[in-house]
This record gives sequence, structure tokens and C-alpha cells, in this order.
Amino acid sequence: MVGHRPPGHPERPERIDAVDAGVADGAAEASAELQRPALVSADAEALERIHPAPYLALLDDAAVQGGGWIDGDTYIGPGSMVAARLAAGATIHAALAVAAGEAAVAFAVVRPPGHHARRERAAGFCLLNNVAIAAAALRAGGLRRIAIVDWDVHHGDGTQAIFDADPELCYASTHQMPLYPGTGEPTERGSGAAIGTKHNVGLPPGSGDEAFTEAWLARLLPAVESFVPEAILVSAGYDAHRLDPLAELEVTAAGYRSVAEALGRTARQLGIAGVTLTLEGGYALGALRDSAAATVAGLLSGLAGHAGRRGA
Repeated sequence: MVGHRPPGHPERPERIDAVDAGVADGAAEASAELQRPALVSADAEALERIHPAPYLALLDDAAVQGGGWIDGDTYIGPGSMVAARLAAGATIHAALAVAAGEAAVAFAVVRPPGHHARRERAAGFCLLNNVAIAAAALRAGGLRRIAIVDWDVHHGDGTQAIFDADPELCYASTHQMPLYPGTGEPTERGSGAAIGTKHNVGLPPGSGDEAFTEAWLARLLPAVESFVPEAILVSAGYDAHRLDPLAELEVTAAGYRSVAEALGRTARQLGIAGVTLTLEGGYALGALRDSAAATVAGLLSGLAGHAGRRGA
């Protein structure tokens, strides 16, 4: 995934090392065993549950021909589809490991990110929708009701669009408003039989930890719990952090820890084995490390109820 190199772009390879170090820090803080399984690319069957084969072929052709800019933000290069397939495969592996009880927290530290990618459209730095592909893989394994928690500073318009009419997929998001991509109004609740399964809280610039944590603890996590999912996946973006250059939400690592611990408690109350995360945004390297560490430690604490230790 380091081979995906958009020139002069904030979504750069160094993000991988920063988050990887943060995950290790969080596991160490919680005295949890950290495993680093080998990466396996997602195969065609896994990808095509979400993205049609002609769309994948267009991306592959663009990469083979040397790549370029899909839009003003989104780059594809010669190594990008190798990276994207690895990112999707890692997220699938993480989700299946948690579902099998092999880990309490599984963090797919991947790039390119995914939550802006729609079924047939790349956008917002994203080529393939990693979290959607992982949700589809869980369903292929027999699970049905899945919750996707998205705390990236940008609304996950791709994920919401993919599952908009799906009554067995709960999507919950905080995001800065106004900000790219301009979606995520509270009135966006899903369509058809899925009305009421999509939950959006837009926060104004400068909201900080108090508004961020209040949105999750008082509004969004209760909605997730009421949905009674069988699995929880997190689009873990850290561009809401106060040091991030692309947004102004002013969240700190302490805010992420509070939300993560509450999410861990929610999963434990639902009887879910653990929580899966996949990396989305976040472009200040030090903030990435601190926020990832806070998330992992917070999740493990919430899942264990402060009374035990489990693997990461």
C-alpha cells in the first residue's frame, strides 16, 4: 500500500507507519497481545459483491496505462489497484477475525481509504469502499445485521449510498458541516424499507470533544444499540483532530478515546465479540498515532468492562 503514491498529496504513505505505531501503543497500554497477520488481496468475488466488474476493469485499465487524476482529489497510479485490493482484503480479514472471536479489536491500517467510493464511482481519495466490501464478506459468512460507525470528519457518502435502501445495515456518522462532500443531513435516514436505519449528525467547525462525544454517546450509539447488530465496523478517520490540516472540528485524542470506550461498552452489551476498524482519513501524522492509540486502548477497555484483557 506504500506503492500508492499520489504526488504532493496529504493521503501519503507515511500515514501507514503513524497509525501502525499508534495501534501498537494502544495495545501496549491495555496489556493486550498484538498480532500482525499477513495481508491477502481481496479477490474478484469479494470486490464484485459491492463494485461491478466493468468498474473494476476501468480502474485496472487506468492503472496499467500509468494512471492520473480521476477528479481534483482522487489519484490512481500504476500501483494503486494493488494497494486498493490489499486494503479491501485486510479489512475483510479484520472483520472475519473479529466475527470468529480471534480478536477483540482488529484494525485494518490501510490506504487508499474507502468511504467516499460508490459502487461505480471513485471520489474523495477513495477507489474501493473497504468497509462496504467487508460488510458484504460478513454477510457471505452468514451475518445479516451490521452497523457501520463512521467518525471521519467527512461524511461517508459512498457507504451511505451503497446501503441506502438496505434495512439490515445501520449507518451512523458524525462529520463537519459544511464540508466535502456536502451530504449527511439529519434528514438522510435511508430509503424504502430502510428508512430510520441511517443516522447523521453534522457538527459545525470548532465543535471540539464535548459536541463530538455528546453526539455519539447520547444520540448515535443508542441508535446503533437499538438496531441490535451482529457486527460493528468502524470507518476510522482521524481528520476531525484539531491538528488536521483539512478540517476544523477540533477533536482531540481524548475525544476519540471516550467514543471508542463507549462503543466497546455498546458491543459488549450487545454480546458482540469485538469491533473492526478500517483507516479512512487523518493527515497529521502525530495526531494519527495518538488517536489510533487512544481508540485501541479505549475499545479494549470498553469491551472488557475494565475487568479483563483481550487480544488486539
